[in-house]
Amino acid sequence: MADSNEMTINLVVLGRTQTGKSAAGNSLLGSSDFESHRSPSSVTTCCSLGRSCRISGIIRRSGCELALRVQVLDTPSYAHSGLSKEQVTDTVRSALAHHFGEEGLHLALLVLRADLPLCPDESDHTIQFIQELLGPTWKDFTAVLLTHADKAEEAGFSEEAYLHSASSTLLSLLSSVQHKYIFLDNQKTITKEERAVVLKKLLNFIRQNNYQVLLLKHSKE
Repeated sequence: MADSNEMTINLVVLGRTQTGKSAAGNSLLGSSDFESHRSPSSVTTCCSLGRSCRISGIIRRSGCELALRVQVLDTPSYAHSGLSKEQVTDTVRSALAHHFGEEGLHLALLVLRADLPLCPDESDHTIQFIQELLGPTWKDFTAVLLTHADKAEEAGFSEEAYLHSASSTLLSLLSSVQHKYIFLDNQKTITKEERAVVLKKLLNFIRQNNYQVLLLKHSKE
């Protein structure tokens, strides 16, 4: 927390190529800090930290309104079209320690496409990746962002119907992270009101974890 009237939340976005990680990060920041476009290869090749302006009207503690700042670490995809798994892991681990080593990480946001099924092998590899980065308490500090939610809606799925029809692999993953998930339509510019709703949900996840942070050191142990 920068001062008694301000709270900063530290987030990292993780996921596979073309899931919309960078676009999701931009939506959370209310900016276009991160490069994001369709491409036949992985767009993000290094980690980058984005910071929001002060946001009011989102959070109150002890009866007082606090200004909110959001910091988002954008990361290369896992797996990556141009980097080995080891390179991605080392790059992200180093960036987490550099940017959040002192203040700590509030949430890792695993970005998945709502319009594509989650297969067991993909889920296993992704969970292994997150475990390597965050350690044994990863479930307490991980939430799922389901992007391209507009595609699921166009197909006639409400959020409830979508989850009712989802694969057992996805449902198992959501259960493991205590059902911390958010649907996000990041194919269009997010409105101030829509962004406020998403940020309030993230703050609720952080509150459920008693505002704990994960302190990360640059170590391969």
